[in-house]
Amino acid sequence: MPRLHICSLALIGDTVAQTGARSLVTLLSPGTAVSRPAGIAPERHLYLAVSDIVAPMPGQVLPDAAHLDEFLGFICDWDRAEPMVIHCFAGVSRSTAAAYIAACALSPKRDEFVVARSLRAASPTATPNARLVALADSALQRGGRMNEAIAAIGRGEECFEGTPFTLELA
Repeated sequence: MPRLHICSLALIGDTVAQTGARSLVTLLSPGTAVSRPAGIAPERHLYLAVSDIVAPMPGQVLPDAAHLDEFLGFICDWDRAEPMVIHCFAGVSRSTAAAYIAACALSPKRDEFVVARSLRAASPTATPNARLVALADSALQRGGRMNEAIAAIGRGEECFEGTPFTLELA
């Protein structure tokens, strides 16, 4: 079964090594350096330079439809033979939103609320970025259900860094 592994920036090397992942998605603020771990080919690493914000802020990059389209294209090109790692700075907001979006996009008939509950069960700290989820809800034509499902699981537990976790894809 294909798997998504979600972690923080500090743990990507260990997570890639432990899981055998061959694809990597990075969601970090512009200018944040990241070293691609061994085993991840350059063409299988997507770096999205977006800030962890939900509304415009001076000096920050608000996630937009172009970022989402690039992400959806990348995950749809993933052959799912090996796991994928998705990370952001803390492994709490941007990466958990991306994992949720990927699970919904790759299983279009799967109920959004079931996916959200699976996310919460896998990570008590997950607090998916609402802007990314809203963009995906619109792009995937989910009629607000993705937004409602994430609202239903509520904000995750407060933390400095999320514990790495796995999200199974149906």
